[in-house]
Amino acid sequence: MIDLNVKILDENDLIFVSDLRNLGVSRNVAMTLAYLVNVKEASSREIEIGTGLRQPEISTAIHFMNENKWIENRMEKVNKKGRPLKVYSLFVKIEAVYDYYGQKAHQDYDDSIQKINQLKELVTK
Repeated sequence: MIDLNVKILDENDLIFVSDLRNLGVSRNVAMTLAYLVNVKEASSREIEIGTGLRQPEISTAIHFMNENKWIENRMEKVNKKGRPLKVYSLFVKIEAVYDYYGQKAHQDYDDSIQKINQLKELVTK
């Protein structure tokens, strides 16, 4: 049997997740991001245990973060038998994630203002 030390999200981490969710971050990404901010690196299984997410949810979050180049991964052999584990770590500072969602919020705001102006023009004609 393998003894595994896994960190678990605490109340402050859940507040962090809640704040990310208010910015428009999906639950899966917010939970996974909160976990990776607190550890140097983690396997999918460690993230699963620490966040309470299921493997498919973690996979979706990892895929999204990988597309945005927020994380990096490496393969790690365990006991020199079986399939190697993928170990993930946060590649960027958390400020880069804040910037991404800040820009997204500004873009959404600009789009909304443009639509409102279009509606005003249609009504005044």
